[in-house]
Amino acid sequence: MSSLRIDAETAIILREAFHKIQALDRTDHHGLYDYVRGVACKLARVDTFYIGFLQGSNRVRFPYGYDSGKFDDPATHTYGPNGQTAWLIKHRQTYRFAYDNGDVLNAGVPCGDTSKQSADAVTVPLFRQTGELVGMVSMQSYAPDSYDDNAVRAFEWLAEMVARVLGREDEDRQALRLLPAGEDTPNVLTSDHVMEYLSNRIASLRTIAGDALDAGVMADAVRDRLAELILTAEQTQSELIEMMLDVDEGPERRFTSLTRAQQGVALLLVEGYDNDQLATELGISLNTVKSHLSTILRKYELDSRAQVADDVRRYLAR
Repeated sequence: MSSLRIDAETAIILREAFHKIQALDRTDHHGLYDYVRGVACKLARVDTFYIGFLQGSNRVRFPYGYDSGKFDDPATHTYGPNGQTAWLIKHRQTYRFAYDNGDVLNAGVPCGDTSKQSADAVTVPLFRQTGELVGMVSMQSYAPDSYDDNAVRAFEWLAEMVARVLGREDEDRQALRLLPAGEDTPNVLTSDHVMEYLSNRIASLRTIAGDALDAGVMADAVRDRLAELILTAEQTQSELIEMMLDVDEGPERRFTSLTRAQQGVALLLVEGYDNDQLATELGISLNTVKSHLSTILRKYELDSRAQVADDVRRYLAR
């Protein structure tokens, strides 16, 4: 494996970043993204920074973004055939503004301050270890010629670090799923889980605000607590939209994991068919019906056909 072709100063910055990223709480994605943005700003001018994840067949969710030093609200966009996301899916490599003077960048949905136009940009694809393209990290500048080859290679290295951290979480979940069912078995993420999470985070925000009020005339203390309140709000927004990735994509991913025959069974479960009705409607034996149902429950990691039916309804309602 050849060494990364970067200058000595950049190497020092990335070595420090490697160790700090290793020490971060892996579940704190906002903290990871925030730190990576900070490192990117040490390497070159970064006016706009965002991380996006592919979702479904034509959407991208952006859980984290910054523009001109301010947090940019998370968002979801449908992408078209000519923008940056479609380009990344087609070419599976880093996009640079210099490739086409920003034509692909400007063909997509603008980010950050829409009154300004990026004069340079680097967008690096994020891959799972399986080679599946799952998202992107983008750094953009309002000044031309901000990103030389040295900066681009460093950005690519940082993006790979992000993908590795997120990939380890996927590997941990897959390992846990191999174990027999138990209290630690991961459940399918539902809207109930999201609402419970959101309720707890809002309670934290209220506590922080209450502490700020209790600080009274201590202006510095109030400022500190309000800054903490803002950070917690940003983290909540970022984490919530990542949770919604699983909530929205889960039903599609689970349904498409079934064979065509199993999908036929799953669709009839929505109609409330019992085993005899399934066998009659599909022209198969009861044993085949039971075999399909067993496989469907295993793939969905659910305990009952009613739960599968509910999940299929969510898929059909998308």
